[in-house]
Amino acid sequence: MGSPDDGLLPVASAARTGRKPKVVALGGGHGLYASLSALRNVTDELTAVVTVADDGGSSGRLRRELGVLPPGDLRMALAALCGDDEWGITWSEVVQHRFRSEGDLHGHAVGNLLIVALWELLGDPVAGLDWVGRLLGARGRVLPMASVPLDIVARVELDGVISTVRGQVACALTPGRVQAISLVPENPPASQEAVRAVLDADWVVFGPGSWFTSVLPHLKVPELAEALHLTKARRLVTLNLAPQPGETDDFSPQQHLEVLRQHAPDLTVDVVLADTGVVDDLDALEKSAAALGGQVITACVAAEDGSPRHDPRRLASVLDEIFLQKR
Repeated sequence: MGSPDDGLLPVASAARTGRKPKVVALGGGHGLYASLSALRNVTDELTAVVTVADDGGSSGRLRRELGVLPPGDLRMALAALCGDDEWGITWSEVVQHRFRSEGDLHGHAVGNLLIVALWELLGDPVAGLDWVGRLLGARGRVLPMASVPLDIVARVELDGVISTVRGQVACALTPGRVQAISLVPENPPASQEAVRAVLDADWVVFGPGSWFTSVLPHLKVPELAEALHLTKARRLVTLNLAPQPGETDDFSPQQHLEVLRQHAPDLTVDVVLADTGVVDDLDALEKSAAALGGQVITACVAAEDGSPRHDPRRLASVLDEIFLQKR
């Protein structure tokens, strides 16, 4: 597949088929935000399954004080699904707004407080997220990957010494190379709605995002991992545009796939999508993709300003063409 013509390809061509694909996107944080910002222009049959291991900032404070799921990544996913009209843009900005003060509210995001308030009122995290989604006019659904808060534990190698670090923030910032991750509690309960969404999907999209702290944790929730293996959906991996500082320093595109295979040896993928500008060794990347059962598609999906961000319109155009061609 060639690169899209500067984002000018039709974004909603899937509508020509009369049936839009059911897509489940996995991840968290800014990577999932980028994926959802593109996918909401391709299909309205969209579900985000979001990691719940954040222990920093506003999310960490609410988690420790109230014992709730960390809401931050869930909030960002909801904001990404807002429309481009005045209503959507306004509410996206509102839920992302952070208070600035010298008091206890400093650093809290409005959306985090809104989500937690609805959780307390309704007693059901999924119902609360659905209510926020309706308020925002979200083009899709947002679900937690697990029904309890999680901690990520990383095995890290530094100068030949192996150690472990615990917590998403610590794992993301640790010196040394992360080799593998696990979750605490071990074998956590999956969100049943997330499991059903994966089993019912036409496509499951992994990434982009922080590989060890946003993408791979989904494969460590047993019932969700089983669904990801058993689903009849096609699986697509969107590779990052740059290594994650402190987490995947010096990782090549193919190393991301090799780590994915190490954490889920029996998982197969159909497509690996990589930006043309970050692939230095296409043969090596194709070999790693083939080991997972997939093919590599390269295209220009990066932002025009040269920053390591996916351009939503370019990414949407490419994903739309992939979904059409591989129906």
